[in-house]
Amino acid sequence: MSEQELILEEEAAPEGLQELEQRLNTPRSLLAIDVGSVNTRALLFDVVEGRYRFLAAGVAPTTAGAPMHDASEGVRYALDTLQRISGRTLTTADEQLIIPSTRDGAGADNLASTLSGAPPLKAVAVGLLERVSLESALNLLGTTYVNVVETISLAKRRHIEQQVNTIVKQRPELVVVAGGTDGGATRSVLGLVNALGMAISLIPPDQRPDVVFAGNRALAERVSGFLEPLTQVHVTANVRPALTSEQLGPAETLLADIFRRRHASRILGIGELNSWSGGNLQPTAMSLGRITRFLSLLQPHGALAVDVGASATTVAAGFKGDLRLRTFAGLGVGSGLQAILHSRKLEQITRWLPLEIDPGYVLDYIQNKILTPATLPAERDDLAIEQALAREAMRMALEQSQARFPRNAKRLHPELLPVFDAILVSGAAVAHAPTIAQSLLMILDALEPTGVQQVILDKNNLAPALGAAAPVNPALVIQLILDPISFLNLGYVIAPVVSARTGAPVLRIRIQYETGHSNIVEVAMGDLKLIPLPGGRRARLEIDCFHRADVGAGPGRSLRLERPVIGGPFGVVVDARGRPLRLPGDPRARLETVRGWHMALGR
Repeated sequence: MSEQELILEEEAAPEGLQELEQRLNTPRSLLAIDVGSVNTRALLFDVVEGRYRFLAAGVAPTTAGAPMHDASEGVRYALDTLQRISGRTLTTADEQLIIPSTRDGAGADNLASTLSGAPPLKAVAVGLLERVSLESALNLLGTTYVNVVETISLAKRRHIEQQVNTIVKQRPELVVVAGGTDGGATRSVLGLVNALGMAISLIPPDQRPDVVFAGNRALAERVSGFLEPLTQVHVTANVRPALTSEQLGPAETLLADIFRRRHASRILGIGELNSWSGGNLQPTAMSLGRITRFLSLLQPHGALAVDVGASATTVAAGFKGDLRLRTFAGLGVGSGLQAILHSRKLEQITRWLPLEIDPGYVLDYIQNKILTPATLPAERDDLAIEQALAREAMRMALEQSQARFPRNAKRLHPELLPVFDAILVSGAAVAHAPTIAQSLLMILDALEPTGVQQVILDKNNLAPALGAAAPVNPALVIQLILDPISFLNLGYVIAPVVSARTGAPVLRIRIQYETGHSNIVEVAMGDLKLIPLPGGRRARLEIDCFHRADVGAGPGRSLRLERPVIGGPFGVVVDARGRPLRLPGDPRARLETVRGWHMALGR
């Protein structure tokens, strides 16, 4: 059953949850476990008063690394915490999961598990042309947790000995071979495969990589016959069947299988967790992508999800079911800070600080955080640095992701995000900030949304769990997707693309409340303003634009929203700071500007 059919099924089911469950043949309760690089989470979902609810979460430090080197210990700690919070028995006396649940209410009917806390796989991408098949191979590898150590193509014009030496030296765990449209090039592809085979033959048998062939289908049998005596070969659909088309879906599923098998064999406890999940442990990024695609089917302009973790950052953009997923292994706010240091100047990080902090202290904090990613900021200065780093991690990930967004996606500015109906953000550095005002400001500064978009905070990291749960319990996913109790709606953000002098009027907003009352709010350039609208309440908006401000209808044109907006803890947020966002060059003026932004949201 397709996701679209599931949505229609829910809308056509006034008889309620039980009838829906019978037709979807799904269990009632679900336990979800996510093993991250710093934290392991156990989440419990069940039916309460005829509707699925998120009940509780247990969090524990991940134990895949030193000193335990066994991921199952962290899983059991998280389960113990969940059992204490929920009051439900989930494991037996010998610490085995109770699945399915018993008549007395112990255990859960099913388990969904995800993994992001494993070292990225070392990968090599092989393709004919850099802007065609090699680009598609890299796009495929970007959907999961890999570190691309080398690329090989005809354009590099290296002798075969150099290509062989490169692969032997890097010792990759995964090689993706693309090239040749279906019915296209053959000799050139076979030449690259021949060099790959020579290299693999020189690698010790127990260290040889998995090879994924995602090229010209006419060559699949010959490629397999040549390489299978040397290593395991996986054949999947061509990622570039034609010059102007790309299809990654079948290959993404195959990569998830390789990711699961590789880590199950080299990290204690992962195999056990995979077994508990019925052999369906998923990369966290893939599960986030699945739920983003599902959400985009419900929205006219699609949905965006950003997850900033300690060791990786994931960007998933869905455009009416067309998913563009990119995972940046090695970019995060823990061990992944190394990538920020390599790519960003220190001034780009310190520009977000609302405090005067010595640059040397900032650098020391970053280096210590790389070594001890599980540490939490203890002082106000440390917290400000961590939140500045979260902004840069998200900005870096988005800058590199946008090249893969559809060209026809609606944009109000060529350098900024397309217009999405919903933006979902997760990750402890953002979701667990001391105040939700800090969370919202980090999101606005990093993502710079334009037009009118809803911003949602995933405080409990539920989105990947729902993505992993979709195959085993679609009814749960349908009911909990953006459930206002499980996800925190920070509110709708109105952000015009405009450049005017500070203080000049740029917007006039008429807000019509459900009660029949109305209000008119004037907004000036540079304002970060909150319009009162109680959480969960709806209102209609009409927006008049001045100085060629654009909120989605065109420069200087008024916009009447077809759908009502829903209030959040900040009501409706108007961000008229300008797009693209620019900070003053003078340090003192910059500091005062950033402090003013914090004060506008109540810090």
